[in-house]
Amino acid sequence: MVILVKNLGNGIKNIKINDPKTYNSLSFATLRSLLNTFKKLDKDNTTKVIILEGAGKGFSAGHNLKEVKSLKKRSKYLKLFNLCSKLMLQIVEGKKPVIAKVHGAAYAAGCQLATSCDLAYSTKDATFATPGVNIGLFCSTPMVAVSRKISRKRMMKMLLTGEPINAEYAKEIGLINDCFLKSNLNNEVLKVAKTIASKSNLTIKIGKQAFYKQLEMPLRKAYLYTSKMMTLNMMSLDAHEGISAFLNKRKPKWKNK
Repeated sequence: MVILVKNLGNGIKNIKINDPKTYNSLSFATLRSLLNTFKKLDKDNTTKVIILEGAGKGFSAGHNLKEVKSLKKRSKYLKLFNLCSKLMLQIVEGKKPVIAKVHGAAYAAGCQLATSCDLAYSTKDATFATPGVNIGLFCSTPMVAVSRKISRKRMMKMLLTGEPINAEYAKEIGLINDCFLKSNLNNEVLKVAKTIASKSNLTIKIGKQAFYKQLEMPLRKAYLYTSKMMTLNMMSLDAHEGISAFLNKRKPKWKNK
C-alpha cells in the first residue's frame, strides 16, 4: 500500500507515505490516496490529531518527475497540479490538526506538503527546498503554502536559487516549529499530539477554521468574524465545562458539543 494508517492511541492517527523507492514522490496515485485518507479521517469522530510522515530515507521529494514527463498534454498537467492543490486545501480546511514529522528531504511539492500542515517538526539533518528552477519548472504551487509561512525575501531566495535550507534555518524563519535529534523526533511529536488530543475536539475545529479564515481578511473584518466565532464557541457545552473546571480547579470532561 502507498499510504499506511496507524492508530497511535489517544485519538492520534499516523499517516505514512510508503513509497521509498521514489522518495515518497507525489504521483497521481499517492495524491489520490492521501486526499481520500485525509477526508476519511476528517469525518472520523475518534480521530483527534493526524501525524504525517514519509517512509525510508526522507519525507517527500515532490512530484514524480518520470510521471510528469510522460503526461505531455496540458489537460493532464493541470489535472495533476489541481489534484495536488486539493490535497493541500483538505489539510488546511479540514477539522483535524495535522502535524508533519519530517526527516531527510522535503522538496518542491514535498516541502509544500509539510508546510501545509498546521505544525511541522523535523530531524536536525532534514532539508527543505523549492528547487524547481533547477530543472526549468518554477515551484509556483509549492510557493503558495511556503510563502504563507515565511517572509517574501526568504521565500524568493528559495525559489530563485533552488538551494536547500537546513532544519535550524527552517526553524529560525518559521517554516517549521522545531527540530530534534532523529532519536528524539518521534517522542517530541507524540508529546505535542497528545497535548492537542487532550483538548475539546469541537473547540479545536472551530479555532482551526477561524485561524486560517481570518488570516486572509482585513483587520476590521477579521475582528468582526472572530467575535462571531468566539460567540459560537462560547455557546458550546465544552466552553461552559472548561470554564467551570478552571474555576473549580479540576480537569475538564469534554463532551465535544
